[in-house]
Amino acid sequence: MSSMSLTIDQITAEAMHLSASSRAELAEKLVESLDFLEDNDIQQAWASEAIRRRDDVRSGRVQTIPSEQVLAEVRQMLNR
Repeated sequence: MSSMSLTIDQITAEAMHLSASSRAELAEKLVESLDFLEDNDIQQAWASEAIRRRDDVRSGRVQTIPSEQVLAEVRQMLNR
């Protein structure tokens, strides 16, 4: 079966058999392939979102979560 005939679900299922580090590398390559930095509207939207999130944290509307806690929760979810 050629890669052109694989569905997104099939590719995803195969990718889930990769190690976590390999999946992260694949995800990075896929994001890079989108080349969305050329699209000014998307770049502007992300910048606006980043500023909004920064302001939410600074104002106290949103509480941050320490990375150690997040990683522990992710590890616990992956071990289920």
